[in-house]
Amino acid sequence: MFDNLREDAAASPFYEEEAKFQPAAGTSSPSYSGTKSKRFLGMTAPQRFVIVFMLTITVCLLGTMLLLVTGKIAI
Repeated sequence: MFDNLREDAAASPFYEEEAKFQPAAGTSSPSYSGTKSKRFLGMTAPQRFVIVFMLTITVCLLGTMLLLVTGKIAI
């Protein structure tokens, strides 16, 4: 069944030897003028702040629950 998998894939009518890049409609090619982008992982600064804030609150809550469960602190 899987003996000639590579030959079958190469013989497929959808297989192209040389892929050609075509930009999507309405998009332009990125211009690299030497300036560094202000985005990290595609997020703006306020979006990154919200993610970091939620992560900080989650870590604090989990730490507090762990201390309560282990009996290190009491209410």
